[in-house]
Amino acid sequence: MARGGVAGVVGGGMVAVGQVLVALVVTRGFTAQVAGAFFAAIALCQIAAGVLRLDAGNGLVYFIARSRAYDHHGMSGYIRAGVVPVLVLSLAAAVSACLFAEPIGAATGVPPAWIGPLALVLPLIACSDVLLSATRGFGDMRPTVYVSGLFLPAAQLAGICAMAVAGAEAGLTAAWALPYLPVLALAWVCLKRRLPESAYRPGYMPGTFRDLWRHTAPRSAGAAIQAAFQRLDIVLVAALAGPVEAACYTVATRFKAVGQLAGQGLAQAAQPRLVRALAAGELERARELYQSTTLWLVAATWPVWVAYAALAPWLLRIFGPGYDAGAGVAVVLAATMMAASACGMADVVLTAAGHTTTSLRNIAAAVVVAVTVDVALIPEYGALGAAAGWSAGVLVKNVLPLVRLHRTYGLRPFGRHTLTALHPRMWRTA
Repeated sequence: MARGGVAGVVGGGMVAVGQVLVALVVTRGFTAQVAGAFFAAIALCQIAAGVLRLDAGNGLVYFIARSRAYDHHGMSGYIRAGVVPVLVLSLAAAVSACLFAEPIGAATGVPPAWIGPLALVLPLIACSDVLLSATRGFGDMRPTVYVSGLFLPAAQLAGICAMAVAGAEAGLTAAWALPYLPVLALAWVCLKRRLPESAYRPGYMPGTFRDLWRHTAPRSAGAAIQAAFQRLDIVLVAALAGPVEAACYTVATRFKAVGQLAGQGLAQAAQPRLVRALAAGELERARELYQSTTLWLVAATWPVWVAYAALAPWLLRIFGPGYDAGAGVAVVLAATMMAASACGMADVVLTAAGHTTTSLRNIAAAVVVAVTVDVALIPEYGALGAAAGWSAGVLVKNVLPLVRLHRTYGLRPFGRHTLTALHPRMWRTA
């Protein structure tokens, strides 16, 4: 797990670096008005893709990880049961977005001409994520690291740099979207290589579709709300305070990807093991995994947040004049992410234990809190008001599952396994 966690963190770090560099190129190459509109458009696309994934990828991780005892027998049926609904729904959403580009643009401040390319890429984003998630169910982190952690951000950065050199603001969204086509192809090849011959069946195994979506459906709604929670603040700032304020807010919060993706990398490695431990009733093993990953997460991210809060007024100036106004946002971001990382992967553990409906309620409560604060504060305080709303939502999202885990399983993010996570024996036997 340690090796997989490190791989996930490396891949997440590359994505974070790519996002920061993209923001740097856009803010330096184009006006704040164009940059804010671009950030809002990308956020809108990522929200839609997060909804359309239906969390099928995590559902596949759950079933593939549990199937190890019988050699992944018939896993192709589960994969089809996960991919086909995502593909159909995302195609329908893409067509609808193209037809209603004008009203969507009017409501969000995104140029309608940018909506078409982003709509067409929705099926590629959603399906490639599901396929890459399935490879993690087999315990292999390499496809996720190489494809979505290295290739995708590098290709997007190259395309956006080309648009900046050419001064072609109209091609920004197309340059960001086109790399998802080879990503989908690579994800399929990586998954196919990991499926044993015995996994192939001419059709669905009895109960496959029902079993997958009985587990995944509650989490699908939760994943949709989570996708909105992660990026809705950018869209709200653009709609309520204008694209210039949205650009400042996006730049100041771009570094939150460092902490989020470090946690995501650890979660991707730990999730299959947590599922197996909790399914087998090995509560002590689950406790060890939870406390070890919490320590690694804190150790990896707290120095970053302390440094970012202290250096924000100078770091934000590299994006151009005026962006250092987001220093207050950076301080709120850093403090919130430190508190969140101290809670560990509470929601991941909760869903690994099968409490997907509880997770849905927790995320819904976090979104309600965040949006309420955003709507109240953004019109007057702009980016700082959005940061306050996001912070309130993050704290709710982490504290609620933490309380449930403690009451139901006696699990805590820190305990007797915390310090042993640093012992070399843990790394040798991981």
